[in-house]
Amino acid sequence: MNEPLKSRREREKQARYDAILDAAELAFSEKGYERTSMDDIARTASLSRALLYVYFKDKSAIQRGIMLRAGQDLVTRFEEAMKATDSGLGKIRAMGEAYYRFYVEAPDYFTALTKASTAIADAEEDQAREMLCSKNELMVLMEAALHQGLEDGTISSERICSPAQTALYLRGALHGVIMLCQAESSQNPEFPSETLIRHSMEMLTRSISRD
Repeated sequence: MNEPLKSRREREKQARYDAILDAAELAFSEKGYERTSMDDIARTASLSRALLYVYFKDKSAIQRGIMLRAGQDLVTRFEEAMKATDSGLGKIRAMGEAYYRFYVEAPDYFTALTKASTAIADAEEDQAREMLCSKNELMVLMEAALHQGLEDGTISSERICSPAQTALYLRGALHGVIMLCQAESSQNPEFPSETLIRHSMEMLTRSISRD
């Protein structure tokens, strides 16, 4: 196949794939996941139902595609956060702030990632591999910052036995606090969720700090 023709077809295929996810995000936001049909998504994307099924076998596969988008968005935020400071502890703190901003600025993506771990089990091999790679990228970035902090002395070697385990603990703890605040805020508008989240972020970074 002529290379320029192949590239054009690949771009067109990617554009349709992105258009479907864009349409699904809009439909899910407006109607909710359960009430949205494949016809709704096809209509919003200005594609035929038959063409929609060429790209995704069902609505769950589309939702997993959105989860993958969410993961890549968070990876990008973590990468940018790591550039903001030189020390390992500073990078961990910056990634914590990036995670909080992710929750505030992209709540639908935050919710999608909350469900991603269980959704991987039902994904086809290629999609499951992409989702796992995205998840691993996040952990690799956090582990790299922890290793750097151990080397530059900003993170306590006495408090960290395994950077991999610590990365999982930090992300899980912050995610849990955010979800708790999310639930409390829905029941009590006066609940100071941002204050508690930022306090938790500070406590988490202090728990690994050398000082």
